[in-house]
Amino acid sequence: MAGSTEGSEKTQSKSGAKTTAKQGDKPAVKSTVNQPQLGFIGMCRWAWTQLTTMRVALILLLILALASIPGSLLPQRIQDPGRVNTFLENNGAWGQFLDTIQMFDVYSSVWFSAIYLLLMISLIGCIIPRTKQHWKAMRSSPPKAPRRLSRMPGYAAFTSAQADAETREDADEAFLDAAEARLKKSGYRINRQSDHIAAERGYLRETGNLVFHIALLMATLTMAIGSLFGYEGQRILVEGETFSNSLVSYDSFEPGSYYDADNLPDFRLKLDSFTSTFDDQAAGNQFGQPRTFDAKVTTTADGKTESHVLKVNEPVRVGGVGVYLTGNGYAPEVTVRDAKGDIVQSGPQVFIPDGGDPGYTSEGVIKVPDSAGTQMGFVGVFLPTAAQNEDGELISSFAELRNPYLVMSGYTGDLGLDSGVPQSVYSLDAENMTEMTDESGNPLVIQLAEGETQKLPNGGSVTFDGVKKYIAVDISQDPTQALMLISAILVLAGLGLSLFIPRRRVWVRIKNGDAEVAALARGEDPMVERAVDGLVKDLREPEPDEGEHGDDDER
Repeated sequence: MAGSTEGSEKTQSKSGAKTTAKQGDKPAVKSTVNQPQLGFIGMCRWAWTQLTTMRVALILLLILALASIPGSLLPQRIQDPGRVNTFLENNGAWGQFLDTIQMFDVYSSVWFSAIYLLLMISLIGCIIPRTKQHWKAMRSSPPKAPRRLSRMPGYAAFTSAQADAETREDADEAFLDAAEARLKKSGYRINRQSDHIAAERGYLRETGNLVFHIALLMATLTMAIGSLFGYEGQRILVEGETFSNSLVSYDSFEPGSYYDADNLPDFRLKLDSFTSTFDDQAAGNQFGQPRTFDAKVTTTADGKTESHVLKVNEPVRVGGVGVYLTGNGYAPEVTVRDAKGDIVQSGPQVFIPDGGDPGYTSEGVIKVPDSAGTQMGFVGVFLPTAAQNEDGELISSFAELRNPYLVMSGYTGDLGLDSGVPQSVYSLDAENMTEMTDESGNPLVIQLAEGETQKLPNGGSVTFDGVKKYIAVDISQDPTQALMLISAILVLAGLGLSLFIPRRRVWVRIKNGDAEVAALARGEDPMVERAVDGLVKDLREPEPDEGEHGDDDER
């Protein structure tokens, strides 16, 4: 009793001492962790790591696609400078703002080039390390079976029975031989071990992924090379006109940085006629929609003359270049006479259609610099099918030539052609000109139907002789088109391989007749369990010999 009491006292004293010590302790102070600073080099490494990930490459590809949308919605200076000038005149400050941020030169803008360059760097940084890893994986053997195959998504266990085997070991070997033959037949790579088989297939999936990205990089580089060693030009051709492929014949010409404009291929292109049809039977928004654009042209190259039909998305090849139909419109034939009755201006005048008007209402300018005395200029609107709306205003109700009508205002004075400052042929600078007025002093309005003539205040006259059609063509030479076609085919092939070929590992293990079959997919593969079930079925029911059971079709 005394001993136990003494022991309990000692225990109490010890616990009391511990309690006292805990109560006397100072409260613990949390220590702060000082994280190391990345620094400039660390930030550069982090940025490079992020840039060379496949995720960022796909994001840049999406951004590049979005950045190209303005090039489809807005007129581009390299394709149709006339429409760009019209847009700038009609939209004032908003048009100037868009021009400042290079919305009319999207594909040559600084921001589009920056995205383009980042995408190429990202693709190169992604492809090189992934190619090395894939090469090592293709040369290495499939990994051995893990200890617990039952954890795999596809798993089955059963007891094997090999009737022809004399011993259990022979039966297991025969089972593994059958499994190896079955897996090789299905395209698996085999790694045979003493008690199991490791197999893997689907390396073409990663190969296709790499082919897709390499082909995408090829296409990107091909576009850049084509822009350096090719050229692109635009020209408007009125019916009956002939274009000769020389530098002075282009309305606008954009050579590549390394293209010699003195080496333009020699050919000629004549517009014989142009036919356009519009839907006049449909109702609602479909009324007046274009249906066909067919331009009959005659080409002459290397002493050979041929006739072609130029259509949208169906270019004509001549002299190693492609001629593309990009636009069309009407060119009213106007004759201007001075006070003496002499012709000072005659011929078709190109009018630019308003892109938002399905009736093809077109605007244009006629400049008469050679008139006797004061120069003249006219600003006009052409209506292919003139009609009046509910408010009595003149409009074009249809795009075809059913009631052509020309409305113009006239100016006299200095056109500014001798100042040396370039001018657009589709706009009139009336700053140093005076608007023509009628006898009442009101601004003169010239309204002409086909074949009509109207007198001018200065004694001259204007005659609306008729209407011709014109087309806008884009003429380009790209030496990399064949390579671009190959790149596009490889992109589709690589994409198909990466989407439709599964990457899968299979293990077959047997010991004393107890067999296990397991499969693991590299990525999403809903067919894993079915693949295991099919393999188990074949191993349980070995394929019979043809001599015993006939051919496969009979079985």
